[in-house]
Amino acid sequence: MTGAGRGIGLAIVQALVREGYAVVAASRTITGALKELAPDALEMDLGTPEAPEQLVRHALDRHGRIDLLVNNVAGTSTPPGGFLQLDDDAWQHTFTMTLMPTVRTTRAALPSLLEHRGAVVNISSVNARLPQPRLVAQSALKAAVSNLGKALAEEFGGRGLRVNTISPGPVLTDLWTAPGGPGDMFARRAGVPLEDYIDQIPSSIGVSTGQFTRPEEIADLVVFLASGRVANMSGTELVIDGGMLKSV
Repeated sequence: MTGAGRGIGLAIVQALVREGYAVVAASRTITGALKELAPDALEMDLGTPEAPEQLVRHALDRHGRIDLLVNNVAGTSTPPGGFLQLDDDAWQHTFTMTLMPTVRTTRAALPSLLEHRGAVVNISSVNARLPQPRLVAQSALKAAVSNLGKALAEEFGGRGLRVNTISPGPVLTDLWTAPGGPGDMFARRAGVPLEDYIDQIPSSIGVSTGQFTRPEEIADLVVFLASGRVANMSGTELVIDGGMLKSV
């Protein structure tokens, strides 16, 4: 499991542990909550070329096999902004932190996953299909993550590997609730404190239900996809966005 330290990742770890999985989790920062859930929590920067292989090797050394890989790493543009605001370094950073950890971790885990007819779940984003100017690099690289999942499902489906993608819309994490984040930006535009505006944000950005997705909802989808209860589901992208995409 990558990107496990907080938010969506931490909720996924919690759900998998509850289902009886022995979770090996990687994060840049090992929080107390993560360490309590997953004793096999490793502090590492998955943007470095060697870290994904180290994570997989640790999992194999500790447990002997890998049945499920959840790729949840994402790096934002530096700085977030439109196309003309991003130089080569910003694009390279987003590429290195958003796509390559998924590529490298999957490549390292693939032999064990194939041997045990396992599953891969990639966490992409609604922005893979609904790009936004402020997130132009992130949107492009999340589209690559979604496409990669379909390519892997096509190449390895005949050998028993199931690969699926979850693409969330806005999820109620500290990305939206912390000062300085996009939620704070929307609140300042509306001229009200963030704590008074947070519940209005989903409707203001086109979420039909008027609600944020909860991290636990993403985690429940991961558990479902990992379970094999619908064993012939592979190459699928499940969107959970409160209706932002609608028929797109």
